[in-house]
Amino acid sequence: MRREQLEHLVRAAGAITGDDELIVIGSQAILGSVRSGLPPEATRSIEADIVPMNDPDERKADLIDGSIGEASLFEETHGIYAQGVSLTAAILPEGWRDRLVPLHNENTGGVTAWCLEPHDLVASKLAAGRPKDVEFARALLAAGIVDRDLLTARIDLLDAPAQIRERAKALIGR
Repeated sequence: MRREQLEHLVRAAGAITGDDELIVIGSQAILGSVRSGLPPEATRSIEADIVPMNDPDERKADLIDGSIGEASLFEETHGIYAQGVSLTAAILPEGWRDRLVPLHNENTGGVTAWCLEPHDLVASKLAAGRPKDVEFARALLAAGIVDRDLLTARIDLLDAPAQIRERAKALIGR
């Protein structure tokens, strides 16, 4: 996915939900912080995980899934899709909300996408520990986009059991 494609998804999700603020928590949140020069492992995904604001019953997330989600006409037309999710879909470091990066420009149609800061994003991905997440994390480390020491500090802030935090550190060789 490219930044313009994420902006398109944000614009569409905002129109669908009626919200002018959303949170992007999946790997494509990196596009909110890094405009260019990302390794291929960071842009390989064709989906963005979008959390609607003020969605206590997750109806807005369901609207996103049904309208611009996987196997939708939107995906068929544009080759990308959004997955409407709740914040419970990710393990995040303490203080993550204070570090969100805004993505708001003429291409987002008045909608602000609050994207996870790169170190928070990678810490969350390592907590999940799936092979694709580890590959993503290692690629951002190798490219110098994420600092190993700061990432380790963020892993320590994860709202997760000690064994998950230790496994996350081991996945990056620490």
